[in-house]
Amino acid sequence: MAPSTSPATVRTLLVVLGDQLAPDHPGLQHLNPEQDGIWMAEVNEESRHVPSHVARTLLFLSAMRHFAAQRRDEGLTVSYRRLGKHTEQTLGDALLADLDPLQPRQVRVLQPGEHRVLAQLKRACTDRAVPLEVLDDPHFLVPLETFRTWAAGRKQLRMEYFYREQRAAQDVLMNGDEPAGGQWNFDADNRGHFGRDGPGPGPVPQPVGFPPDALTRECLEDITRHLPDLPGRADDFDWPVTPQQAQQALDDFIQHRLPAFGTFQDAMWTDRPWLYHARLSAALNLHLIHPRSVIDAAEQAWRDGHAPLPAVEGFIRQILGWREYVRGLYFHFGESWHEWNALAADQPLPALYWDADTSMHCLHQAVGQTLKLGYAHHIQRLMVTGLFAQLLGVRPAEIHAWYLGIYVDAVEWVELPNVIGMSQYADGGRMASKPYVATGRYIQRMSNYCRHCPFDPAEALGENACPFTTLYWDFLDHHRNRFARHPRTALQWKHVEKMDPERLQAIRDRADHIRNALAQGDRI
Repeated sequence: MAPSTSPATVRTLLVVLGDQLAPDHPGLQHLNPEQDGIWMAEVNEESRHVPSHVARTLLFLSAMRHFAAQRRDEGLTVSYRRLGKHTEQTLGDALLADLDPLQPRQVRVLQPGEHRVLAQLKRACTDRAVPLEVLDDPHFLVPLETFRTWAAGRKQLRMEYFYREQRAAQDVLMNGDEPAGGQWNFDADNRGHFGRDGPGPGPVPQPVGFPPDALTRECLEDITRHLPDLPGRADDFDWPVTPQQAQQALDDFIQHRLPAFGTFQDAMWTDRPWLYHARLSAALNLHLIHPRSVIDAAEQAWRDGHAPLPAVEGFIRQILGWREYVRGLYFHFGESWHEWNALAADQPLPALYWDADTSMHCLHQAVGQTLKLGYAHHIQRLMVTGLFAQLLGVRPAEIHAWYLGIYVDAVEWVELPNVIGMSQYADGGRMASKPYVATGRYIQRMSNYCRHCPFDPAEALGENACPFTTLYWDFLDHHRNRFARHPRTALQWKHVEKMDPERLQAIRDRADHIRNALAQGDRI
């Protein structure tokens, strides 16, 4: 249904966005191939409003083109705007340009995962006086209205309580009215590290990969031609781009890595990006696989005796707990997420986040891996790249833009609350009850990074002092008034109260030196 050859009038035009690629998309159910059509578009702004990693853009475009090809094979009509074929730069402008020749009686779209996108679609439809219907998204397990009802009247919103209610409501890992194993949360069992000998026992099974097919290679050629300055690389691109591949990735994880996932989900190791992680977040966020099928497969692995309960519960909590909770928070607080800066952070994002050029081995590893693959697991994001930005005092808007653009699984509904709330505490505690801050010793305990680093995580002062440790003590000092009496952070801040004033001043001076050096583009 290209604009130049489509019928004069379309009854329903279904807008399908790049993160809504489910074969059972609810908007497809009532489409009449003779009267209705699907509309999809690749536009420059989606890779430029934040600098998008080339692998992230490639994933979205390849998955979109595979989806469009499948719908055409099913006899549906698809109007598809390819990158570089049109002059419109934004999604809204592209839709506006096609509304005149297509003349739909109505436009439908699944609830977008970003306020910016919905606003553009609304403006385009309003401009042409075409009704826009926003459909509920069944690829989430908790409707937004259900979350709003749950959140109403609560002084504090906490994921653990939400998660427990959803476990019971959806009968996940339950034995009657009681949680499986007699407890809701096995987090205490899921904080293992590899010790000095590294991942084991035996080699960690490598995840199944999906080398680029002809359609994906074609996408990469278009990206190279029309978006040549995107950050990152796509040399190792092997993400699932179809529902069939996503199912294979799930089966591979359940069979080979889920049993050890729980114990080692927080562990890190030099030059080992995948370890026991699932690599399913991108497929979930693009709707290539349904979260319920992922949850059911994991639970069945426990019931079959293939995987221990702590591993399965920890994995399911990330989907039924964090994933659903974060989406609810994104829409509950709306655009306010962009405005929050509770800790008054004002530093620029260091250049090392774009080139990994630093002597700090943990950051060199996490950022270097990210630039190469568009991927880092949750502890690398929270307790390496996120922790350093928080301790340094990076402006929330800048670190948010980096995370949104740099990771292949990033969509704003999931990325923004996780960064502004969980990672940076810029929301003032709406998402997490305390800031996640630590010295370099946390990284030393959970990885072998510090063995390859010139800095000593035990030291806050001196030439070999770890910048994480220096900035940690400076952070505690700087935010003493806010957190010293906080019930969950008071013990941390008591150490500052006892510190020798001269030593504390020396730490402040060294922290200022680190901030100034990085702000000027110096290498640390």
